[in-house]
Amino acid sequence: MLQVMDRAALELAESGQVARARTVGERAPGFTLTSATGATVALEDLLAEGPVALTFYRGAWCPYCNLALRALQRHDTGITARGARLVAVSPQIPDESLTLTEKHSLAFDVLSDLGSDTAKQYGLAFDLRDDLAAAYDKLGFDLQRVNNGHPRTLPMPATYVIARDGVIHWAFVDTDYTARAEPADIIAALDSLGETR
Repeated sequence: MLQVMDRAALELAESGQVARARTVGERAPGFTLTSATGATVALEDLLAEGPVALTFYRGAWCPYCNLALRALQRHDTGITARGARLVAVSPQIPDESLTLTEKHSLAFDVLSDLGSDTAKQYGLAFDLRDDLAAAYDKLGFDLQRVNNGHPRTLPMPATYVIARDGVIHWAFVDTDYTARAEPADIIAALDSLGETR
């Protein structure tokens, strides 16, 4: 199973997809997604209030995602103190996001990107290889259910700091599912926005 995961990781790393993902200086694609509590959240509305720290994760089944979201929760006050909103996006259904939100007492919005349409707009979505999908099935992740019939499509780990004008000010994108943006780097990026806030 580890060999299958390593092969898939190497293939994704060599695909050049990171270079095709949205990056600094580009306009952030807009979205309107459902939160864990059933509310509708639009990027345009968030940006009307201030900058947005937008992070994409694979799902509640991913231990590295859970660690990353807990780390972000510990820094949420620092992010909001800078007039920004933290938003997390995954392809899982709202019920799964709600369970995750409650389990980790997350104060920020956790949104459902069913079918990974938003992740695709950001150039982050990729399809699992057959052998990796089979390995995840054996591990009991049940992506068919939690991703509402889109079990093969996941986002690469990514975090963006988006200025109020909708332009990406800072970006972290990696094919390695164990690598995540450091909260301190997100806060530093928000600090460097200056008067564009």
